[in-house]
Amino acid sequence: MNLYRPVKIGNLDISGNLFLAPVAGYSDKAFRSICVDQGADFTCTELISSEAMVRDSSKTEVLLNRADNEKNYAVQLFGSDPDVMARAAALLEPWHPEAVDINCGCPVPKVIKTGAGAALAKDPARLGKIVEAVVQSSEEYLGGIPVTVKIRSGWDASSINYRESARAAVEAGAALVALHARTRVQGYSGLSDWSHIADLASVLNVPVIGSGDLFSPEDAERMLRETRCAGVMFARGAMGNPFVFSAAKSLLLNGSYTWPNVTEKLAVGFKQLCMSARDIGENSACREMRKQFCAYTKGIEGGAALRNLLVHAETIEDYRKIFLGYGIPADKLEFAEAHARDIDL
Repeated sequence: MNLYRPVKIGNLDISGNLFLAPVAGYSDKAFRSICVDQGADFTCTELISSEAMVRDSSKTEVLLNRADNEKNYAVQLFGSDPDVMARAAALLEPWHPEAVDINCGCPVPKVIKTGAGAALAKDPARLGKIVEAVVQSSEEYLGGIPVTVKIRSGWDASSINYRESARAAVEAGAALVALHARTRVQGYSGLSDWSHIADLASVLNVPVIGSGDLFSPEDAERMLRETRCAGVMFARGAMGNPFVFSAAKSLLLNGSYTWPNVTEKLAVGFKQLCMSARDIGENSACREMRKQFCAYTKGIEGGAALRNLLVHAETIEDYRKIFLGYGIPADKLEFAEAHARDIDL
């Protein structure tokens, strides 16, 4: 069985089945661009409030912008009101996304308390109405681009209802279902139950994308083989490690892979910093990249001491000096910065 393969989402053809999940605070334009460079076949924005879109879409514009190398990306919306979700979807026309994704899985309290995200696991009927409204909006304003959903296994262990939620979404017009095989109560703790992904893939007539506990190329291969899902969606496993996409693709196609060395990893992180600075300004980018570099430096020799320096960096020059002190060649940093500049021009 060919594990690396295309995915058809409604009228959209994706060349491969390695997806980047929408992760709040991480999957911004710069990071998505890096992931595409590393082989991600499909990407998605961070979750965006439909209420905020309708009130003032200019405030969410930085989250909506497509990276220059993103051939296929989705915008993810969250909300609990079908009408507001439809109005928000209609406002996406200037960005021309290839799909609209509906967040039905976020476990964060501030999302849950609005009745959105994973709270929709308690109300599959409302979930279906939201999907139906967004599908209609897509047909009217967005050229009929596909609408997808990301769900969880259920609210808690006593209410596993991913089948019901997925069925409501698909009957309302969803063209793909991504399943994070944990409950809302689990959050990101414990183990995901991949048998839920296998079960859903066996009963739905649309692609099922698996998510949960994907941290290595071997995890991707095993999920694809064991669950027969259409594709996999890396979330935390890609944070600080966008190289997991190229490694997974190599494993699936060739049976082996190699990781980049530390110098190459940190140079890519520096490139992400420079790209982010052009999107949100140097001060904000330098603050945001502190957590990203904590992930990039995980497991490397001298990582703890390096992280201690990085969390205090306030300018791109600060980061440059830290990396030079760590032994990263100046030409590697110069190349990364120049490449980031060229991409944004």
